[in-house]
Amino acid sequence: MRTAYSVETVRAAERELMARLPEGALMQRAVAGLAAACADLLGRVYGSRVVLLVGSGDNGGDALYAGARLARRGAGVAAVLLAPERTHEGGLAALRRAGGRAVLPGAAEELILRADLVVDGIVGIGGKGGLRPEAAVLAAVVARSRAAVVAVDLPSGVEADSGEVRGAAVRADLTVTFGTHKPGLLIDPAREYAGSVRLVDIGLELPAAAELEALQDVDVARLLPSPSAESDKYRRGVVGIAAGSARYPGAAVLAVAGALRGGAGAVRYVGPAGDEVLARFPETLVSDGGPRKAGRAQAWVVGPGAGDDAEAVAGVLEQDVPVLVDADGLRLADRDVVRGRTAPTLMTPHAGEAAALLGVRREEVEAGRLAAVRELAAAYRATVLLKGSTTLVAAPGGGAAAVRVNATGTPWLATAGSGDVLSGLAGSLLASGLDGRDAGSVAAYLHGLAGRFAAEGAPTVAHEVAEQLRSAWRGVFPPAHPTR
Repeated sequence: MRTAYSVETVRAAERELMARLPEGALMQRAVAGLAAACADLLGRVYGSRVVLLVGSGDNGGDALYAGARLARRGAGVAAVLLAPERTHEGGLAALRRAGGRAVLPGAAEELILRADLVVDGIVGIGGKGGLRPEAAVLAAVVARSRAAVVAVDLPSGVEADSGEVRGAAVRADLTVTFGTHKPGLLIDPAREYAGSVRLVDIGLELPAAAELEALQDVDVARLLPSPSAESDKYRRGVVGIAAGSARYPGAAVLAVAGALRGGAGAVRYVGPAGDEVLARFPETLVSDGGPRKAGRAQAWVVGPGAGDDAEAVAGVLEQDVPVLVDADGLRLADRDVVRGRTAPTLMTPHAGEAAALLGVRREEVEAGRLAAVRELAAAYRATVLLKGSTTLVAAPGGGAAAVRVNATGTPWLATAGSGDVLSGLAGSLLASGLDGRDAGSVAAYLHGLAGRFAAEGAPTVAHEVAEQLRSAWRGVFPPAHPTR
């Protein structure tokens, strides 16, 4: 599992490690990894032109020491000093000894436009509020250049803990981060500025509890339900789907499609789209009596394409089993009812729906996704899956449990009905016995992979995503491991 830690946690670990190491040893560990990454990106170091954007403090020092290493290998290195009076003295001295030179920002534009590589060491992980005007001008020049851009620890101008970008920021092709990932490297919008991320191990001892987690194949494989020899369709779990309307029958079909491929033993459907569901999936158990009379289910999904059917939403929320609420169900669900449920609730809004629930503008949610998902989880005492380019899953109450982040998807998943497939899939995993956080994060992971397989770099549609869920499921297991 990939983990990310807050600035405060990282700095505490750094202080503890520095107390046990010779002075400067920790920085040199970081610099060695940074310089190696820069050399790999350049391919040919000798004769290359490198520009360092150097702010005050250790972040600028890392850039200067890495520049010195590149200069000793024959690169022409120039450091642009944004705070000359507070430049890291040891790093600047090392660069000059290696043949590099220092210039002021006024002389930087031509150097940047001719550079092969720009190293962003303006602001460290403690930076907030976007870049200051002089640095913002340089970031704009970098954006116009053809140089490859490497960010030191985090792109300057993005916020490490929240992933927010409050003003001008550097866009990197590669971010070399030290010790651990920072939340902003995994969450949009900051993630878009980071490019590829390369983690350099510098020996930090970090607590077991991280601020952010990202599942990997091995984690998903461990969590996926596996039937035993004694399993039957009821032991594997039955998921109920209350979805669709006369206007949106396709939402019901797509939610059922996701549920049938999510590991549960059976899918019950209630709603006005029974004929359409049976025509596409004859194995579905269809009832016309509403959620209260549909028969036993280990979990329910309610809301996709439901229109104004508040009765169906209320009927599902009465059930003493895990419930997933999506789409129209989010609008129709009574907050106090959700807060008062004793069984788990998983809510799956996109940014616009989350904004409506929080009473804020959509842009506020998109700019501060981590804060929004935690606030919603606290307000509803529910697990919340906030859909988007990076999907976030927060535990009920928005408390100490790490938020899960998923980035397996593709922009082609932004298509009508894709979220309905995700809801059915996650509901099926709930019925199979996964808790809300695991069901949401595993479903997001598989859904993202299925989207990639369905798209293959071209437009796709929701039913094709559902059809690729089996391939995604198989894909998380190593080749030598039989699919369960």
